Amino acid sequence: MKPGDKVICINALIDANKKEEIRRDFEIWVTKDKEYTIREILDNKGIVTGVLLEEIYNIPKFFKLINMNQEPAFAIWRFRKLNYATAAAAEEHEAELVEVEIERKKEALPLKQKP
Repeated sequence: MKPGDKVICINALIDANKKEEIRRDFEIWVTKDKEYTIREILDNKGIVTGVLLEEIYNIPKFFKLINMNQEPAFAIWRFRKLNYATAAAAEEHEAELVEVEIERKKEALPLKQKP
């Protein structure tokens, strides 16, 4: 995965023992089966790879585990990359579908009969 990729959330569950921590760190949480766009990928000092999303912005906070201020990131394992990897590719795919539909309609038009 890389910035610009379209992903879908496949796991939005929060472990019972982490609920309080998550509520404290995240103002906005992801929704299962919703599509998102990766804004940035964070290594988090090799502890767990996290992603920031175009559709969600949370307030940066200090995290003791990585000893720095940053926007809380969602674990990358919560997402699956969609087949149309980037927003540009998704738009291109959509445009192709429209063109195909226009061609189908043209083919379906009855031919004018000669008098």
